[in-house]
Amino acid sequence: MSVFQFELKTRVNYQPTQCSNFSGSLQCNIDRSTFQTFTVKKFLFCVFIKIYLQVVNRIPGISTHEVDPDTIFANNEMSLQDIEIYGFDYDYTLAFYSSHLHTLIFNIARDLLISNHRYPEGLRKYEYIPDFAVRGLHYDVQKALLMKIDAFHYIQLGTVYRGLHPVPDEEVIAMYEGCHVPLEIMSDFYGKSSHGHTMKQFMDIFSLPEMTLLLCVNDYFMKHNIDYEPVHLYKDVKETIRDVHVKGIMYRAVEADIDKYICYGEQSHAVLKKLSAHGKKMFLITNSPFDFVDRGMSYIVGKDWRDLFDVVIVQADKPGFFNDRRKPFRRVTDKGALLWDRIHRLEKGQIYKQGNLYEFLRLTGWRGSKVLYFGDHIYSDLADLTLKHGWRTGAIIPELRKEIKIMNTPEFVHMMSWLQALTGLIEQMQVHWDPASQAVVEEWIKERDAMRSQTKDIFNAQFGSLFRAYHNPTYFSRRLSRFADIYMASISCLLNYDLRHIFFPRRTPLQHESPYWLEYNPSGCSASSPAPKDQSRV
Repeated sequence: MSVFQFELKTRVNYQPTQCSNFSGSLQCNIDRSTFQTFTVKKFLFCVFIKIYLQVVNRIPGISTHEVDPDTIFANNEMSLQDIEIYGFDYDYTLAFYSSHLHTLIFNIARDLLISNHRYPEGLRKYEYIPDFAVRGLHYDVQKALLMKIDAFHYIQLGTVYRGLHPVPDEEVIAMYEGCHVPLEIMSDFYGKSSHGHTMKQFMDIFSLPEMTLLLCVNDYFMKHNIDYEPVHLYKDVKETIRDVHVKGIMYRAVEADIDKYICYGEQSHAVLKKLSAHGKKMFLITNSPFDFVDRGMSYIVGKDWRDLFDVVIVQADKPGFFNDRRKPFRRVTDKGALLWDRIHRLEKGQIYKQGNLYEFLRLTGWRGSKVLYFGDHIYSDLADLTLKHGWRTGAIIPELRKEIKIMNTPEFVHMMSWLQALTGLIEQMQVHWDPASQAVVEEWIKERDAMRSQTKDIFNAQFGSLFRAYHNPTYFSRRLSRFADIYMASISCLLNYDLRHIFFPRRTPLQHESPYWLEYNPSGCSASSPAPKDQSRV
């Protein structure tokens, strides 16, 4: 605790008389003769108290305007009245999975490393750690480091892990000659480490067990002083995770105990029924195989689930589906047999495998902004659709619900309000260059640094928020804002909106703009106040 925090805590109810000439903002109304009677420290302390008390007085008003976790948030203006066709991914879009699935994937992949790749038997002692990693992290394949990177390619110090332990900041700075990661070693467009890129970005929710397994194996090798090649480790883990999916191990396990693994089925069913009742066309494009999708959709919707969809495409091989024109569609029978006839139209009630988007567009005519497609993977599901084909896109971000609940807590509101005020205080008062003033400002900077670490830890002790690297957006957050017109915690959020609803992104001032405009909201609050639940944006 800084000296100023201590003094404030002991005098928080005391309004110093010598501060009565202050205007109550960062600007101080004080004449030269009065100023000469103050020491610099007292002057800054009065400003400190004044600002803190303003924050304390504002908190009750801020806390009454919580963000609703079931809100749909807009990056780009979009009217549902313009949408005629709705498309969906399957995994983590229509089908949501319990935490048991990540444990299953981790355990199977760990055992495959031991049995198929001759990794040490001692790895069986490692169990999946549910809340260790977060989505959107980068992994340096050559250095075996997992880290969070912000929108400007800067590493967030304190979030770099080798194994299950953080790497000291000094070591990180020495390895990367600073905190910036050059473009040429960042992950490629789809987040992959290819063509000279040494970073891999984990954007898929399914990647959480993969990250944890990489960390656990690294941890084992370091604890036992085993010399190993990080590139081989990464490739072996990647291969075993792929085998869990491709060889059907995960699919069979889920199908055998579907109650254990699938959640919120009734909500997805309600969304599909609502869209169908309003005459909307719907299609499904997923990388999962037909048997797995059929079992899951029958559980979520019922045996007649295909009646809701105009087109169903399985094993699409996204993102290749959106770019590779060479793969034709192939029809699949109810028993999974592949037919060899040429596809001249995509028929309702039929199942199709592979294919490509260009052929899909030719056969359906579903082009442009009348199509809205939902998916959880920002790259594989959404990027090409919005950049190349002009479809509207909706990102499903299940982590939103947890993060918004944290942001609504009094602890977080208080912490962030004071952090913002303290940052502004430092910015304005740093112009005083005398030693006494600089010593005070340095104390404030230390307090700010400590609070920034606390705001990180409140979301995740290792990596913090999915959306923020301290005050900057994360690399994940920046890509989300570029490739998704709207985003939400689950597809069920659509149930809260009329199908004529227009989504407006909040106009937040750019750095060179003044927040002089007022936003209307039902409570009559100005733009400086948080929006009420039904108008909120993150």
